[in-house]
Amino acid sequence: MISLQGQSKSIIPEELIDPYTGHKTIRLTRSGTDNESFYFHNNPFLKNTKDDGYTMVYYGKINGTKQLFSIDLKTLETRQLANMLGRISGEILAPKQRAVIYQMGDSIFSTNVDTRETKLIKSLPEGLGAKIFSVNADESLIAGKYSEENKAQEILKEYPDKHDYFSRIYEAGIKHSLFILNIKTGELKVIHEENDWTNHIQFSPTDPDLLMYCHEGPWHKVDRIWTINVKTGKFQLMHKRTMEMEIAGHEFFSPDGKTIWFDLQQPRSVNFYLAGVDIATGVEKKYALTKDEWSVHYTSSPDQKLFCGDGGDSTAVAKSKDGKWIYLFHPAGDKFTSEKLVSLANHKYKLEPNVHFTPDGKWIIFRSNMFGETHIFAVEIQQTIK
Repeated sequence: MISLQGQSKSIIPEELIDPYTGHKTIRLTRSGTDNESFYFHNNPFLKNTKDDGYTMVYYGKINGTKQLFSIDLKTLETRQLANMLGRISGEILAPKQRAVIYQMGDSIFSTNVDTRETKLIKSLPEGLGAKIFSVNADESLIAGKYSEENKAQEILKEYPDKHDYFSRIYEAGIKHSLFILNIKTGELKVIHEENDWTNHIQFSPTDPDLLMYCHEGPWHKVDRIWTINVKTGKFQLMHKRTMEMEIAGHEFFSPDGKTIWFDLQQPRSVNFYLAGVDIATGVEKKYALTKDEWSVHYTSSPDQKLFCGDGGDSTAVAKSKDGKWIYLFHPAGDKFTSEKLVSLANHKYKLEPNVHFTPDGKWIIFRSNMFGETHIFAVEIQQTIK
């Protein structure tokens, strides 16, 4: 799926065989020094129209400002998608429209990945502080949130580091409004309000009416994972904590939209699982992991037979002594057997690697600063024969 073409002025290798695992890793981004793939639960892939390959959308910086780019995963050809004058945000790909949706200030735009034609979707009320997160399965709605009088944004501005703002926003009890925006008509509708910190908003990949969100904050203090039907307004808690210091979070949908997976610790930092709740029945299943196998984020392969994780360092919740790896997980009964793919010994986890299976299931894409510069890499799942 991925081939090596082009030249790089960087001293970072374009291809290497991990000396510990024997797996081949290639550097996808060949220009720039601050390239970042999408967050782990945001789909970055679009099928090519001209061949059987795929294009990935990612962020890079131009003159210190984040901009969106596309990269052909066969040729590694990159293109800047839009030439916006300010910082843009949002990691929303609409494959049916072949467009990427993003935000600059109070304005929401859409850019066609093939033609780079850009159009304004909506200018939000000035000063609302709204932020968009996800597009639904039929690409008719965008979901987002804002906080009362922009209070959460003000805390973020004053305390930009996570360890400073995380508890402050939670403890402030600020009213948050969850909204949907009709892409065609521009109508903005608030569907839910609460004095909890609403975050991690994700539409189901298959059900256009189902939206997942979380109650953010210290995970051992919140029942975090919720869904809401955007038509009826009915909301539901998807996992109830059952013991002191239990945590559940970093939730994501399965590719078929039937399961919500999440990091489960019972209690925190002691027993580690990747757990899944069946959306229709509420029945849960969980796979056990070791302390070192715990990962900041997990995701599942397109065929749902495998999982992967991006590991963690000694300062994270697991406090693992040997957890800095990209992992491949094989379900085996009620636990995972793990395979180490890439050593991240030199990676600084202030930048979360995140992980994505490529659509053909043969590679895992992640971002890393293990060579100093931040680039996007892909590791081949099949081990290279030495």
